[in-house]
Amino acid sequence: MIKPIVKFGAAVLEQPTRFVEKFDAELAKLTEDMFESMYAARGVGLAAPQIGLNLNLAVIDVTTGKNPEAKLVLANPTITHSEGEQREEEGCLSIPGFRGNVLRPAFVTVRAQDVTGKEFEMKGEGLLARAFCHEIDHLHGILFLTHLSMLKRDLIRRKIRKLSKAGEW
Repeated sequence: MIKPIVKFGAAVLEQPTRFVEKFDAELAKLTEDMFESMYAARGVGLAAPQIGLNLNLAVIDVTTGKNPEAKLVLANPTITHSEGEQREEEGCLSIPGFRGNVLRPAFVTVRAQDVTGKEFEMKGEGLLARAFCHEIDHLHGILFLTHLSMLKRDLIRRKIRKLSKAGEW
């Protein structure tokens, strides 16, 4: 079931999340709903706060559904190692229509639990490393805007306030 994406301004997007403790059929259904919602919004990652849930859970698929084996569920993830740098344009499903160049590590190692609770470690580079960082930021209540210059961040916030006043946000 496709869930609506929560937009910038909602408190849940800027709060740290609570750990996933139950790995059951309900969690499996939630992750499938998250993948469906992410694909519908044309994203490569989606964190639980983006559908209004305060839960330390994210899904990622940098192939946008083209390779079912690329689907990743990250419960309670942490970045254990990062190196290098990459600066690329980044956007966010919760801040539609706005993008900015963000500096992220080029290589990242993540430790997390899968949908069954089994712990795993995975390395990512390029877009996958970026997605790991972006989604884990969401789980800590950090939006990609935080990584932009103050000028760019303020410009985006002003535009969003204007859209909100006009009832278009």
